[in-house]
Amino acid sequence: MELDRKQNIPANTASKIRALRKEAIDPNKLVEGILKVNKASLGKAITLLESAKPEHVSQADEIIEKCLPYATKSVRIGITGVPGVGKSTFIEVFGKTLTNLGKKVAVLAIDPSSSLSKGSILGDKTRMEELSKDPNAFIRPSPSGESLGGVAQKTRETIILCEAAGYDVILVETVGVGQSETVVHSMVDFFLLLKLSGAGDELQGIKRGIMEMADAIAINKADGKNRERAKLAQTEFSRALHLYPPKENDWIPKVLACSATENSGITEIWNTITEFLDKTKRNGHFRLKRNHQNKNWFLQSLNQQLTQILQQNEAFKKAKKTMLEAVEKNTVSPFKAAREVLKIVHDQLK
Repeated sequence: MELDRKQNIPANTASKIRALRKEAIDPNKLVEGILKVNKASLGKAITLLESAKPEHVSQADEIIEKCLPYATKSVRIGITGVPGVGKSTFIEVFGKTLTNLGKKVAVLAIDPSSSLSKGSILGDKTRMEELSKDPNAFIRPSPSGESLGGVAQKTRETIILCEAAGYDVILVETVGVGQSETVVHSMVDFFLLLKLSGAGDELQGIKRGIMEMADAIAINKADGKNRERAKLAQTEFSRALHLYPPKENDWIPKVLACSATENSGITEIWNTITEFLDKTKRNGHFRLKRNHQNKNWFLQSLNQQLTQILQQNEAFKKAKKTMLEAVEKNTVSPFKAAREVLKIVHDQLK
């Protein structure tokens, strides 16, 4: 994918940011547009979030604060699975099922960024052609960049904007990076793990980590010759889940089979999600988890901003350069070098 040379980000993202610079941005008008479900206003606000320009950061913060009181009535669903499991196809069919039920659906599709070129394909709108045409759906592909956990750095803030725009269901599609997706789990109400049968995935799934985070497992592509294998995988995963300790919210994760291509088992998955929501809202765990999410977002945002401030500190940059040279020459261990850099900055700030 073509990159913007100066910013080292996807060219289409960079062009949107350049377009914002050429126009006078009024945060109040953008908020007004978001609350009126204007997709253009929502898209511009998300582009502001993705910009690192100081003036855009302050404007984005203002928009987030004004949208926050309206971001209270949605359900956030994380959807993950290994590459090739059919996440995009599943999300399109699942999204259409929800819009047919009268729901408004926002899809935050995260594309993996190359560790070499830093580029992303951002092709989810192409893969979800039918859903992208639905007036009650909004699809926003974003590059994961250097963020861990298979999500873009600004996914949390984007969720708030989509909720303020009145979207009932926020679907967060991750890049499918496996057990590091605890970040996704920490920002959604329901975590759906898509699996395949007959691909060696059954044994992989029995591992801890992502399995014990899942609120439901869906065996996708349960069609044709794969139907019997899907039933077998469903049984094996159900047995595996019984090995894990009970969840604090008293929810027992379910294993379902579905086929996105045949549109079978999709409604059952939504019924499972609504059952989960009813149960956790009654026993108070839904609100408890939202409170934990807010605290986690604060702590992670604090860490990110501290890192940014540190990276701009002249003493830090000078000490970092010196210690990098020492590490390359093997005259000091990387661990001691890191401590020395922080000691220099600490002494300067005294």
